[in-house]
Amino acid sequence: MWKKIVVIGPESTGKSSLCEQLADHYQTLWCPEYARTFLQKNGLTYNYDDLLQIAKGQLALEDQHARQLTEQPAAHPYLFIDTDMLVMKVWCEFVFGKCHPFILDQIVTRQYDLYLLCNTDIPWAPDPMREYPDLETRERLFQMYKDILVNQSTPWIIVSGERENRLLEAEAAIKKYLS
Repeated sequence: MWKKIVVIGPESTGKSSLCEQLADHYQTLWCPEYARTFLQKNGLTYNYDDLLQIAKGQLALEDQHARQLTEQPAAHPYLFIDTDMLVMKVWCEFVFGKCHPFILDQIVTRQYDLYLLCNTDIPWAPDPMREYPDLETRERLFQMYKDILVNQSTPWIIVSGERENRLLEAEAAIKKYLS
């Protein structure tokens, strides 16, 4: 059976890059962040209910990639996922001070095998989709993610440093927790 590895963290911490690197390294699939597609299609202004639609879109995309992996097995039994419902929970609570019950229910029912939390120690990369360039906000968001991970049972690590170091740390965690 294949394993689901989720990469989470604040904006501009290398989540997508790490997912892509890991998928290339292990010759498997990765699921991108649905929010980008949604915001590109609907505009950068969003409301609380839009986050519910983004969450549902993320889950549908994840399920689509999981089916694809089941139908066409990869070299290694891993699916790398850029963003999950923990990210949606933090986003909802940070921006709107509350979270949709649907998202909370999905956090309880969806199971993952490993979390990789991307540190804020790489420079901010400007992007029209990103909202919080200041380090103080990024570190506050990082702490919110860390607090969630500490209080759940799935193994997790913090990945730090430059691109190559993050890949090595992620590989070591996969070997430690999933091999």
